[in-house]
Amino acid sequence: MSGTSSAREAGEQVVGSLCRSVEGRIADLLRRDPDRVSVAAELGIVDRSWLEHPGEHPIRTATSIQVLQRFLEKVGEQRPSALASIGTSTLQLLSWGADRSAVDGTVDDVAVVFTDLEGFTRFTADHGDEAALGALSDLQRRAGPVVRSRGGRIVKRLGDGLMLSFPTAESAVLAAVELLGVAPEPLRLRAGAHVGQATVTHDDVLGHVVNVAARVTEQAKGGQALVTTDVRDCVGAQLQGIAFGRARRASLRGVPETVRVVPVRADPVRGSARS
Repeated sequence: MSGTSSAREAGEQVVGSLCRSVEGRIADLLRRDPDRVSVAAELGIVDRSWLEHPGEHPIRTATSIQVLQRFLEKVGEQRPSALASIGTSTLQLLSWGADRSAVDGTVDDVAVVFTDLEGFTRFTADHGDEAALGALSDLQRRAGPVVRSRGGRIVKRLGDGLMLSFPTAESAVLAAVELLGVAPEPLRLRAGAHVGQATVTHDDVLGHVVNVAARVTEQAKGGQALVTTDVRDCVGAQLQGIAFGRARRASLRGVPETVRVVPVRADPVRGSARS
């Protein structure tokens, strides 16, 4: 019996090794066309995590309805008039159809990210409303693909800021760092993130995690992503292409407990280092 079990395990290891090798070759092939593979990842046809580390992550985690939702969001960003005939509630209806529990809300572990633009009030005063609206439109057009490609969603648009949710701390960190680069010049984007349980509905995320993430963002400087140590600890010691800075204590407005926050940045050479 033990011999049969060992043979089965050996066979599974061989098959697993072959599958990882095949996935690696497929990922290499897809990466030869960056534009098309970027769209595929944004829509959820393939996962960016799998493209970056084939064999270590599922090829795809988005459901068919989520792929359709992301596609419609992309169409709406590029051509708002294209969705006029079916109304602005279309995406919400799709969400309800996919998961009726989302109407009343479910409690899930989520990572929440807030962003805003440093100096936006001054920019508006100096350049006028038309320029300000153009900058916001540019930001949202650039941010959407980044958020979707990491499996997240734009929960709310709040003036010059965005409220985002992600299924994992890792995807939130990667998106937050990448979003620093999409700010319309001469403005600089800042981001803050926290992770924890929240009530998630079809159009909102509610809970203490949301308040903490918003207050962490207030602590960040323009061009900086700041996360709580809870986020860092969920990600772990190593996240390729990411470096965590030194943790510090922060007193956040409206948050009774003292929170430790950590700056995070892209670092393709060193990977990540914990303090």
